[in-house]
Amino acid sequence: MSEEKRHQPEEIVLNDHEEDADSVRISSDVIGILAGTGASEVKGLAGMSGSIVGGIAEKLGRKDFSRGIKVSLEDSRVTLDLYVIVEYGYRIQEVTEELKKTVRSSVEETTGLKVVSVNIYVQGIHLPDRDETVESS
Repeated sequence: MSEEKRHQPEEIVLNDHEEDADSVRISSDVIGILAGTGASEVKGLAGMSGSIVGGIAEKLGRKDFSRGIKVSLEDSRVTLDLYVIVEYGYRIQEVTEELKKTVRSSVEETTGLKVVSVNIYVQGIHLPDRDETVESS
């Protein structure tokens, strides 16, 4: 497998009319950016985990909105895995419920695709008093 093929994102092809030769392709990277943009609106979310396995936390508001988000595509259905850091003092259950609702809405309204699941992995807690993030290892 060539290096170029290995790093190409997945994409969904939208064809409203089977007989039409035209198509629209939506990259998984675009879906990740939409999910990250939606996530940035959720109060109590400190940031996204730097990588899926762990690593340095990235504050929201940075340019890489898809960081900490894994997108899986099957037909016209989307599954999202979000690796997040929650702000200390916020109820994790409330933050994650709002996160699921906001991210699902952001992706579905913009793309017209169905988000079948939003899985959230809380990787750490941000302690604002110390400007420190404690992550699981």
